[in-house]
Amino acid sequence: MARWYDNNPQATEVFNLIQSLDETSQQILSDNIIHIVNQIKNVKKENVEKELSLGLDRVLGLYKSSNARRWYDQNSELSNAIRMLSAQPEEDFNNIMEGLYNSLKEATNKE
Repeated sequence: MARWYDNNPQATEVFNLIQSLDETSQQILSDNIIHIVNQIKNVKKENVEKELSLGLDRVLGLYKSSNARRWYDQNSELSNAIRMLSAQPEEDFNNIMEGLYNSLKEATNKE
């Protein structure tokens, strides 16, 4: 069964890169993701809210997170960050994935 983010090849690569990070780096990245998502939410509050549909795959992912069945559920902060990411509108999710992809690729190329 495909994961909720597998329909976006860039997101799949980002999640693979995150999974390969050490726990400290995952924690720092989690904090940054939460900060970015909160900033986006604050900007969106200033505008008229659009109806939000998460989609079946993301709802199933939220259910699975309650059972801690995925690799990122073992780190509560990372699980929270990814849960917040998964609830973003598709355009915002894709923009965040693009930024994470570029940042993580740059960081891994330096090592």
